[in-house]
Amino acid sequence: MADEKIDLTNCDREPIHIPGLIQPHGVLLVLQDAHLEIIQVSDNTEKIIGHPPEALLGKHLSVLLDAQQIQKIQQCLTADFETINPLDLSIKHLNKSRYFDGIVHHSDTVILLELEPKQVNQKTEFVDFYHQVKGTITRMQKAATLREMCQVVVQEIRRITGFERVMVYQFDAEGAGCVIAEDTNLEIPYLDLHYPSSDIPKQARHLYTLNWLRLIPDVNYQPASLIPNNNPLTNQPLDLSLSVLRSVSPIHLEYLHNMNVTASMSISLLQNQQLWGLIACHHSSPKYIPYNIRTICEFIGQVMSVELANKKASEDIGYKMQLKLLQTQFVEALSQSKYFLNGMVQLKSQLLNLVDATGAVICSGNQCIPVGEVPSEAEVNALLNWMKLQLHHGLFATRSLSQDYPPGESFRAIASGVLALEISRVQHNYLIWFRPEVIQTVNWGGNPHKPVEVLSDGSLRMSPRKSFDLWQETVRGCALPWKSSEIAVVTELRSLIVGIVLRQADELALMNFELQRSNEELDSFAYIASHDLKEPLRGIHNYANFLMEDYAETLKDDGVAKLQTLVRLTQRMEDLINSLLHFSRLGRAEIMRQTVNLNELVQQVINTLSITRPQSEIEFRLSQTLPSIECDRAQVNELFTNLISNAMKYNDKAQKWVEIGCIPQQDTSRQPIFYVRDNGIGILEKHLDKIFQIFRRLHGRDEFGGGTGAGLTIARKIVERHGGRIWVESTPNQGSTFYFTLAAEEIT
Repeated sequence: MADEKIDLTNCDREPIHIPGLIQPHGVLLVLQDAHLEIIQVSDNTEKIIGHPPEALLGKHLSVLLDAQQIQKIQQCLTADFETINPLDLSIKHLNKSRYFDGIVHHSDTVILLELEPKQVNQKTEFVDFYHQVKGTITRMQKAATLREMCQVVVQEIRRITGFERVMVYQFDAEGAGCVIAEDTNLEIPYLDLHYPSSDIPKQARHLYTLNWLRLIPDVNYQPASLIPNNNPLTNQPLDLSLSVLRSVSPIHLEYLHNMNVTASMSISLLQNQQLWGLIACHHSSPKYIPYNIRTICEFIGQVMSVELANKKASEDIGYKMQLKLLQTQFVEALSQSKYFLNGMVQLKSQLLNLVDATGAVICSGNQCIPVGEVPSEAEVNALLNWMKLQLHHGLFATRSLSQDYPPGESFRAIASGVLALEISRVQHNYLIWFRPEVIQTVNWGGNPHKPVEVLSDGSLRMSPRKSFDLWQETVRGCALPWKSSEIAVVTELRSLIVGIVLRQADELALMNFELQRSNEELDSFAYIASHDLKEPLRGIHNYANFLMEDYAETLKDDGVAKLQTLVRLTQRMEDLINSLLHFSRLGRAEIMRQTVNLNELVQQVINTLSITRPQSEIEFRLSQTLPSIECDRAQVNELFTNLISNAMKYNDKAQKWVEIGCIPQQDTSRQPIFYVRDNGIGILEKHLDKIFQIFRRLHGRDEFGGGTGAGLTIARKIVERHGGRIWVESTPNQGSTFYFTLAAEEIT
């Protein structure tokens, strides 16, 4: 047995456009362009036109047609073949004229002329054609729905052609067909039966888009070969894609045999240049449809293709208006919201109603906010990571998630249908809607899962199914399909939301600009004020000291105490002004980045603090060797100094320790998270967001060694100027850990 997987998809590789054979109800002449020399013919020419192939090869076309007819063909060579076919042609043989429909078209560098015999009185005048189609077109246009129009068409085609069964197939997104209209005098109806997509291979679907009509008058025909077999100009098989006589795939003929069909005709239904469906005609005995009748059927198929969009649009117009109204309300409410995410969360019911979903998730940054019934947060995150690679123009839609995403099997009951919209990849903004599983029973025209036949010798053979009896299948894991109007409204919604987000981003940018300007002005004011205040304050301080030195003996104890208080207060105020001045300078100073060995820097900080505070018995722990990073050495030195000195100060334990370390990030290209940890007094949770405020003290001025209350504010300023962030985790009476980064974190 071959290792190759065998199923009907193997038919996709069958070269059906170059069979080297034609159906025998006509003849094919291949003419060298311009010269009109016959270079290739079908081997049935003697039977159809009375001339053996050998007598035609290498001859000019004038051996068959008179000058007037040849001139007619030459005039066609520069025109649109679709508008001139068929040509009325006649060939004289043994003083007897034979009449043909001549169908001519280009193929590569040659001209193909196909001749189908016709009755002398077969010619259809324009008035006859008009009367044949006028009533049909009118009834099609008056049909209220798509299904009614399809029913009109099958009845009219059957009336015109006399086929026993005429059906309209509609293909779904996966290519499977469903009979949505039928007119027949046969006992077994095919209406509402489904057929798998493998019934029509890909290349056959492509040919259906090239040719509006395809006729097989007798599936039992013996094909006529081409002489020579290959195009003599290219030595390659002749491309018969546009040939009306092209021979049919043996597998397709067997398929028709199994359906008890002897004659078949199919008319393509196209929408937006894609195969929307087929008008299929079947007969249990041979049946030839003259070219003029086929032209009428082809015209009806073309009109129906145009009407498809109109009928679909009129059917959905009520629902579309409802969606449009919902969209308007949604966007209006969203535009009035100050922040995009808050606005989304407040529009819960509108969000679901917009696409008739039962659940939705609003994803923004690291947040995923559920609305209605949705999978767990972990399942949504995993689904979103997978779905980002599946987005097409920012959109993803499926009615059967578990088929493409196996983990979706576990939550198919609530999310078999998924419709996702990417609003911003950079900001990680997504909207995902969910629909639950709807268990359905599908009626198939035969078992669609039996593509391979096992022969008596054990070998495998591709074979179309032999039975077309009703075969029912219970389909699980599928939701109701997303309508094109729903997908359209979501696509339009994306543009509207992006517009709102951009407007809000502009407003935020303006606010940030104003805030930045205000901060710069505040920094400037703080610098000037603190600088100008220092001199008079120093004067007051000095004069108070002079007074105590010169007049302490003449003053009463109360007066001396007041002077001492004045000195203490001015010293305190000078410390505050110095801190404020330093803080304002930090905001104005340039960051001088250089490679700094943090291990050495921290060791220097510890040594300095140990010297300045010899009374503090502290155990310093370095959990690992700190890396070298790009930063401002002086500022980072101050950052570690502030954090380590705080850890030393706010500690009332007998055995005190301070640990300095770092936590590597998953993305090794990013800087680690640094920390300073202690076993000190800790911080109440309610104060965690206040400790970085300037001059904010949680303890009495003289407790834990005093201080101005600016150290942590300066630490935060240094971190933010490096593009990082700082935060704290603390447990009262157990200690605190200050974490910080010194580089901006990437937004993915």
